[in-house]
Amino acid sequence: MRLLKTIRMDRTDEAVFERAAAPGEIAVSGAFLFADMPPAAVRGKVRQAFANGFLGVESFGWSTFAVVATLDDGELDALVAWLAGEFLAKLGAPGPEAARAAAIGELQHAAALAKDHPVNTLLAVERSWGEDGILERFRVIAPARPQTHAAGIWDFSSERADAAGDSLPPLAKLADGEKR
Repeated sequence: MRLLKTIRMDRTDEAVFERAAAPGEIAVSGAFLFADMPPAAVRGKVRQAFANGFLGVESFGWSTFAVVATLDDGELDALVAWLAGEFLAKLGAPGPEAARAAAIGELQHAAALAKDHPVNTLLAVERSWGEDGILERFRVIAPARPQTHAAGIWDFSSERADAAGDSLPPLAKLADGEKR
């Protein structure tokens, strides 16, 4: 099964949200946390979470981005139980059955967002208020340029040849102060 997980590109989430989700948490939309709030009450860091946040299920913290990830069926049962417990404890669900139904609904929504995308696809959310409540728009964040080889962007060689064919010294030697 495919679901969403939180991801961090940098430390920005720690600055813009009241509580940032840890990287790698299962994520859901989280719009339900704003459903009973009047739009005028959604300000500051709460506004940022409303406008652009995915909710990390474990911490109830926020993440600007989520990635598509796989989840084992055994993990799903534990996740439903955990989220249902959070609905009971933190959000006052009227009972275990209602909490479980809400948890399943949120996870099904996240699974629907993830199902048509390859693993590691990066997603963002944009929320606004509409006449009938909260409107959500999800979008795929495409890489700036496709990777053209199997090596990562941080692959370095300790030596290379310059245009004249001379060998440059290893980086470790340059770090020790050796001049070319």
